Amino acid sequence: MAATVIYGEHATPIASARPDGDDLWVAAADLPAATGWELKPEGICRDELCIPVAGAQTALVREQGGAALVNLAGFARYLDQPVAHDAAVGAWYFGAPVEQLRTQLRSLEAPDFALPDLDGRMHRLSDHRGKKIFLLAWASW
Repeated sequence: MAATVIYGEHATPIASARPDGDDLWVAAADLPAATGWELKPEGICRDELCIPVAGAQTALVREQGGAALVNLAGFARYLDQPVAHDAAVGAWYFGAPVEQLRTQLRSLEAPDFALPDLDGRMHRLSDHRGKKIFLLAWASW
């Protein structure tokens, strides 16, 4: 079953994703393009940061059909990173790690984000730093 992984500001469709309840298993080969993380012998790594997963190996990494699979949702929970998914549409969202959010809250500066206006032009919050902003959010449900 395919899934769309929303990680940071990027949405990546992964045709070989295997949802399993609250877990999302993806081929290790799909991990770098979707998240920037990579499975290496020393752990799951991004740039110079490597998270050893040996103690959590069975919950986060497994072999199937000769290929390594990574439990992306389990890894996010291991990092204290929020995860939300909609099984009906196959979408998985991975938020910023909690420690990053704590740092932003201490600074009292809203995290940057981008949204389109009614004409489809993208606007970033950071483009308006130092100005007063009125943000109106509405949903039909």
